[in-house]
Amino acid sequence: MPSMLGKLGNGIASIMDPLTWLHSLRILHFYSYKHVREKRKIKMGRDQVFAPNVSIANGERITLGHRCHVGERVCLWAGNETGRITLGDDVMIGPNTVVTASDYGLVEGTPPVFQPKNERDIVIRDGVWIGANAVITAGVTIEKGCIVGAGSVVTRDLPANMICAGAPARAIKPRPKRTGSST
Repeated sequence: MPSMLGKLGNGIASIMDPLTWLHSLRILHFYSYKHVREKRKIKMGRDQVFAPNVSIANGERITLGHRCHVGERVCLWAGNETGRITLGDDVMIGPNTVVTASDYGLVEGTPPVFQPKNERDIVIRDGVWIGANAVITAGVTIEKGCIVGAGSVVTRDLPANMICAGAPARAIKPRPKRTGSST
């Protein structure tokens, strides 16, 4: 019984702690500036499925076509100055995927935080499906109908209507053709 009273006392102390309430405000603030405010800046087509925990940077440089599906915990990070992210119609992005139009330079002797950023546009064409946990790097174009396998790292352009996977991602095989009619 004493351990139950101790747990109850700890719970009450946690609720009464002003730092608990301050932390709640910090979480709300973070959600607002990484999702709510930035989502309003995105140019979006109609009929979107957009998870409530997508992380967005520089929404004014992000464009989504119609019927896009952006999964849970996806990061859509456009560049601070020029790097744009453009998604065509009917694009699906699986959970935990990172799409970033900016990266840091690699000059020896300069810490990464002080490197100049390299910003290049990302274009994801119509009907692309990006599997969970993929990383799409700056300067990449993924052509129409391409499927990017889960966990892939896309560092170069990918061709249309191909299944691509790996780190770095490469074309594995063409998508199967539709056969016959279903009656």
